[in-house]
Amino acid sequence: MAKTDLLAYIREGRTMTRSEKLRLIVQLSVPSILAQISATVMFLIDAAMVGHLGEKATAAIGLVETTTWLIGGLGAAANMGFSVQVAHYIGANDFEGARRVLRQSLVCCLGWSLMLSITGLLIHVQLPYWLGGSADIASDASTYFLILGFAGIFFQMSGLAGSMLKCSGNMKIPSMLNIMMCCLDVLFNYVFIYMMDMGVKGAAIGTALAELITAVLMLYFLLVRSDMLCLFGKKRPQRVAHSSSSFRPTADVVGTAFKIGAPMALQHVLMGSAQIVSTTIVAPLGTVAIAANSLGITVESLCYMPGFGIAEAATTLVGQGIGAGQRLLTRSFAYMSVGLGIAVMSLMGVLMFVFAPQLMGLMSPVEQIVDVGSAVLRIEAFAEPMFAASIVCNGVFIGAGDTMKPAIMSLMSMWGVRLTLAWWLSKEYGLKGVWTAMAIELTFRGLIFLARLWKGNWNKKLMRTADQLKQ
Repeated sequence: MAKTDLLAYIREGRTMTRSEKLRLIVQLSVPSILAQISATVMFLIDAAMVGHLGEKATAAIGLVETTTWLIGGLGAAANMGFSVQVAHYIGANDFEGARRVLRQSLVCCLGWSLMLSITGLLIHVQLPYWLGGSADIASDASTYFLILGFAGIFFQMSGLAGSMLKCSGNMKIPSMLNIMMCCLDVLFNYVFIYMMDMGVKGAAIGTALAELITAVLMLYFLLVRSDMLCLFGKKRPQRVAHSSSSFRPTADVVGTAFKIGAPMALQHVLMGSAQIVSTTIVAPLGTVAIAANSLGITVESLCYMPGFGIAEAATTLVGQGIGAGQRLLTRSFAYMSVGLGIAVMSLMGVLMFVFAPQLMGLMSPVEQIVDVGSAVLRIEAFAEPMFAASIVCNGVFIGAGDTMKPAIMSLMSMWGVRLTLAWWLSKEYGLKGVWTAMAIELTFRGLIFLARLWKGNWNKKLMRTADQLKQ
């Protein structure tokens, strides 16, 4: 049974066996997981390239890393505000409605990315000092952030196109292109960092060029080659006619995108701010701690990337299930996806605990950084099962368009548990205390997300959303 045939079962309201549901979850998850893991592996190689330039270069990138994540998260929130609507329309077999949302998303997300890039330009000089960085790494950190800020439009358009393709059920193309992007990133970084001797600046330029090429190809496959969402070049499937094919934003589409995306954006702002605060807690601990913290986060991402791959599949399945009005099937997909995520990330946590020294050794030749990084990774390994629960549950809630309460829960957990404990424990235990606080908070967040999944009212949105699409 092909993946596309099983997805059609959702739209057609046909019954699916447990094995068919699990097969569909796995088929949608595997390409995304492979892309996420390959991206992390390539990022490890990328970080190792910079790491071999010395601890100052690593610390410079690590200092502004959380801020770049914050800006990327704001872009992703805008993307999801539109792509979740597309998943709902596709589930309802309303392909023209999905393309209507797509047209408006291109305009809105382009404008949003320009605003974010301008903001980055305005703050890049002072940012390293705001984060507690010392003068010896501030220049490199500022340059790195500035270049990636200018490349924000590439990240935005690539993310938007990939999100749209995934919500239509096409995981293969975005995953392949993201793997290609990672390979290009390593190639370009080698050229600019070593062959052209540009150091940290070269790392930023290499990443920006790789993302530019990926964005162009991602938009091509979405706008020209997609069976469901193409706007140019081929006959488009249509069930429900819409009078407008304009790119002009309309109140209904933008309003719904705002309701879905605004809580996510606020969450990214406050969560990103919390990450920045966490960086300021780590910064006084010294250059070794900053470098070990940054490289440890990079290594740990190898463990949680499979969770994000499964979460993307959950968002697609829940989104299309809602559009089709299949409440019981949608809940079944949600529960099975979360269970699979916990199982996979538990295994990854065991592997991270066992091979922590070897993984850190790949990232840096500095023995002290390797020792400190290995210790904190082994602390974090115990949090991976519940971290998986929070990641995949969040993917389920996004697919349902239920973003406000999960955002509040995440913020309360991050600010009320992690930062409070990190500030307190860092005084006595240094970086180990910061990562102990992180592990405790991730476990707490996973538990409260599971409670909402099983007992919350997120699933009450299912039938209401389906009814709205039919009106």
